Amino acid sequence: MKNEFVIFTGPMFGGKTTKLLSAVDRYSYQKKKIFAFKPSVDDRYDTGFIVTHTGGKVSAQLVNSGGEILATVIGYEGVGSYEPRKTAVIAVDEAFMIPGCGDTLVTLFRRGHTILASSLQLSSNGLPYNELSAMMPYATKVEVCPAVCTQCSANAYYTEKVGGRADHEIEVGGAELYHPRCAQHFSWMNLDE
Repeated sequence: MKNEFVIFTGPMFGGKTTKLLSAVDRYSYQKKKIFAFKPSVDDRYDTGFIVTHTGGKVSAQLVNSGGEILATVIGYEGVGSYEPRKTAVIAVDEAFMIPGCGDTLVTLFRRGHTILASSLQLSSNGLPYNELSAMMPYATKVEVCPAVCTQCSANAYYTEKVGGRADHEIEVGGAELYHPRCAQHFSWMNLDE
């Protein structure tokens, strides 16, 4: 079977991590070697696990950079003069929070590994995240996971910041800081009106 590069993206509360863990389960049943990573800054729910909002979880290594992911996987490959490179499934939750993650995952995909990544696609000010922009051209499958707009219950593809700091830099939080919004209710979309 050939390797894949699958991205689950969309706003907060769209089920991206749930889809990621479902894909991990499938590869686990196929007896594939799996490496799971999450950003060390994401201390929601449980620090040693990728955890969904509904409680599903898988053990994960905390990382601060794409370089840490690369070092872990390269150490596993065990390339010798007489053996082919060992490949694995690399699962990364909240990829947008890990500096250098996008380029690292592209490198690992090109080395034959299967990549599963969940990531917000846009910041709360409507700009794309660098890590997702680096990965997107190499994806073999992109699944956009809409949430439910908290204003009108329509499909929400954007994340509105409603608390915390006034800037739009990465700030770890949940419903107290972020709400999913449809295009009509996402304030950034309506700036020109």
